[in-house]
Amino acid sequence: MTYPRKIRETLLIVDDSRTSLNVLGQRFGRLGYMVVLSDNGQAALERIGGTGIDLVLLDMMMPGLGGLQVLRELRGAQSSVDLPVVMFTGRSDPLAAVEALAAGADDYVAKPFAFEVLAARVERVLARAARLRELKRANATLDARIAARAIELGETRGALAASLAEQNRLAAQLKR
Repeated sequence: MTYPRKIRETLLIVDDSRTSLNVLGQRFGRLGYMVVLSDNGQAALERIGGTGIDLVLLDMMMPGLGGLQVLRELRGAQSSVDLPVVMFTGRSDPLAAVEALAAGADDYVAKPFAFEVLAARVERVLARAARLRELKRANATLDARIAARAIELGETRGALAASLAEQNRLAAQLKR
């Protein structure tokens, strides 16, 4: 059993079925997530651009801008390239999973699904995203330290060159 979360991540659930949206929204809300609902792909893209979404649950088959198109837009934008996306669909063919994963989905669930399975997958994808964020922070810290050391090294080389030039000048004066 999953207990309510202490830190609330925000999930954007995108599905053209209002019933599915409401059910998923309520169930994830009870688990402690902040939930944002969208019934179409274009509105989902607008919400992602304007708010701090931590994970997108995205229906693959929607009228208008479908889930795969939304996913490709997300992966094509620098601001959302690493945004976790779990796709779900009523398509029963195995090719649906292949298409979703090839387009950049972090995970895929076929309908009908057990909510507990979906919740576990969401939790796993969020944990992986947190590790990725931490790794990026650590890399940025290391990059900053390397840059600082490179500046120090440049300053030390400059001071050494000035010292050698002064030493050579003094040696030249002594020879006169």
